Order: sequence, then structure tokens, then C-alpha cells
Amino acid sequence: MLTKGSEIGTAGLEARAAALLETERTVFERRRPLAAAVHAAAGPGFFDGVPQHWMLDWPSPFPPIIETATGVTLTDIDGNRVTDLCLGDTGAMFGHGPEPVLRALANAGTRGLTTMLPSSDAQAVGRLLAERFGLPRWQLAATASDANRFAIRIARAVTGRAQLLVFDGCYHGAVDDTLVDLVDGRTVARRNLLGQVRDPGDLTVSVPFNDEDALAVALAGGDIACVLAEPVMTNCGMILPDPGFHATLRRLTRAAGTLLLIDETHTISSGPGGYTRLHGLEPDLMVMGKPIGGGIPVSVWGMTEAISDRLRAVRSRQSGHGHSGIGTTLSGSAIQLACLRACLEEVMTDEAYRLMNARADRIEAGFEAAIVENDLDWTVSRVGARLEIVFSPRPVRNAQEAREAASDTVEQALHLSMLNLGYLLTPFHNMVLVSPALSTDQADGLVAAFANVLARLTGKEHA
Repeated sequence: MLTKGSEIGTAGLEARAAALLETERTVFERRRPLAAAVHAAAGPGFFDGVPQHWMLDWPSPFPPIIETATGVTLTDIDGNRVTDLCLGDTGAMFGHGPEPVLRALANAGTRGLTTMLPSSDAQAVGRLLAERFGLPRWQLAATASDANRFAIRIARAVTGRAQLLVFDGCYHGAVDDTLVDLVDGRTVARRNLLGQVRDPGDLTVSVPFNDEDALAVALAGGDIACVLAEPVMTNCGMILPDPGFHATLRRLTRAAGTLLLIDETHTISSGPGGYTRLHGLEPDLMVMGKPIGGGIPVSVWGMTEAISDRLRAVRSRQSGHGHSGIGTTLSGSAIQLACLRACLEEVMTDEAYRLMNARADRIEAGFEAAIVENDLDWTVSRVGARLEIVFSPRPVRNAQEAREAASDTVEQALHLSMLNLGYLLTPFHNMVLVSPALSTDQADGLVAAFANVLARLTGKEHA
């Protein structure tokens, strides 16, 4: 974690991080007496007192309770204001409450929210998705987890194969088949899974990202329905593809008769058409969620004409309407379509991405300078407007390298210290997401706060 010239060593850095974490927890609690009282109150209500149990996994003693979220500013019930670089971990990538989406929400409220029928926005949204992302046929879901489930089901239906391939360390939401790790060459269920009654390793194969040989071996059996992949892995340290890896992935899947499903939910930070359009990828299926509706629960999944033709052929052999296992009654609603249209037409613009990347350029340069100044062997990994601090002297190539570089203590100390200085990073890893609503002054303030924390971690604040 530290350069050879550093005086404190890695063990010393861990010790300083642990001490800093305790100090920052005290600061956090002192500033949030109202939230502390809410979390301490007993009585009926949410399990563990939060709407989602994992909200207690933040490194703070308890999560802040948010009163308002506007643009990139969060204000909690104790009056603390912070600049948001977590952005609902991508759901609010373009800022909280973009004006076009708020207008769409207001108008949708007077036109009906959900009818189980297409609204007048449906054709326009379908065209916008096809034009922007390249695939000609689309469907809606409520979350990226749902969209991935449906796309996997389609892949299995049209190929007649059961197996799925994912990359070790992957994140595709709550899809059961993807909740696996690669341990000693075996694909096994993740150890923290709750209530898992079937071993997901029975139908899923996991291989290391960027390992072309392992990928070729796994596909050689001809039994993989699809490869589900983020084009850049974003949830175990940002892991960029090696040069040529995506070309090999596409060549090998085609040769094996295996479909390629690209999950752009996080990598949509790359540009208006995602990483796929920017780098000319050619998936058979594609999924996007979270930010594409400006923060409302909506996701999309698309397919090539060849896949949609095969799907029609499969469906033609069925009788009656039945239950396909694809789609839910609140998916494809009028409110989703209205917000999708507003986001695609007015929020996810070329200008928005220009601003995001300009601010990200500034932050990346500032982070790298602070890392060098503090003799740290860390890197900054990036995909468009998304940046990640990796505790490694060089970019990691797979999940195993990312795990070896990680430090929960340093990560938590960095996160909580930054929060107390007024900047919210994504929990569970050191990710910064840049919204077009972030100003130059806020970007510079983030860099200054980061440099401050690194100096405290390394003891250079007194130098």
C-alpha cells in the first residue's frame, strides 16, 4: 500500500487507519443526535430499523437519515449538508431530481401511473433506446436485477442450454445464478448468501476476468447459454479489460454458439451509449438499470433482431397466454415510460457527459497527485465519470488481485473521514461517481478533502 520510501509501512498505515476510524465515528455521532435517537428507539417497524437491512453496513455507527436530496447535495435530519459522490450508487447518476424527470413525474400523475397497456410514450421510448444503444428490440423491467433475470431466461430459451458464465467478482444485482465466487478453481455460492437452497454453482461457471484461456476452456463444452458480463468490472475494485479482451470474448462466444449479455448498469457512466457504444462492442443482449430513468425504479433490456426472431419462434410453439416468467405488472408502466423519455431526451445528453468527464478529469488528476504526495502505492481506476481508488501500485486485472489489494480498515477510515469533511463516497468500496450537477468548486473541494485524509493516514499533516 505504501511506497518503499514511506516511513510508517503497511502495518503502520493500517494502525493509523484504525485509530482514525474511531476518531471519525465520534465526530459523526456528535453531529447527528437526532439520527442517533431514531436508530436507538425501540418498537415495531423495519427490521433492524432500516428499509433495507444492508443499510447498516455503512462504516458509520449508523446511517444518516436524509431529509432532502437535490442535485448533488444531501441534507440529513440533523441539518448536515454533504456533497454526494455516491448518488444512490448510480441510481441518481445525473443528480437527484433532474428537472425534466420531475416534470415527467408531475405530468404522469395526471395521466395515470400504470394500466398494463402501452402509453403514448412507448413508441418514442422504443425508438430512442434502439437509436442510442444499437440493439433494435427492447423490453422494460423494474430493476436491473429483474432485467438480467429476464435476459438470462431468454438466452436459455433460444439456445436450449442451461449454463451461465460470469466473471469472478461480478455484480449483477440479486440474480441468484450470479451470486457465486471462484474458490480454488470451483464455482461456489457466496458465503454470505441467505436462504440459498440450490447451489448456484450447479448452473453457473465463474472464470477470472481477463483470462482468455480460462474463458476458452469454459466455452469449449458447448453448453453455455450466455456469458453475462459488465464490460468493466465495477464492484470489486474497478477492473478494466485488457487490450483485445472484448474482441476475444466476442469471438469465442460466437464460435461456441453462446450469447453475449452485457450489463451496462454501472458502465453507462462511459458515455451516452454506454461502454458498448463507445468501444464498439456487439452484444446479443444488453441490460441497463438505475440511472436510465433518472432515479425511478425502471430498467431496460434489449436484444438483436436475430434473438427476437428466435424468441418469436419459441413462443409460437406455446399455447395460450400462460406465464412466461418474464415481466411484472408494474413494469412497462406509464410513469416508467414518461421518465425514461425525459431522461433519454433531456438528461442523458452529450453535454451532460462532457461536464461529467471534465469534472472527473479534474478529480482524477487531483487524486493521483495526492497519492504521490503521500507516498502511497495506490492507483486511480476509471470508466468515464466513475473513479475508484485501488490500494495497489498497478491496475488490478481480476477479482483475486482486487481482493488481495483491499483493506477494509483503510477503506472505512477513508470513507467516514471524507463524509465528516462533507463528501459522501460509495460504501463498501472507494468509488466516486461524478454527476453533471457537480461544480468545479465542489470537485476541487473533494480533492482537497481527499488530500487532507491521506495526510492524516500517513502522518504527513504535521510534516
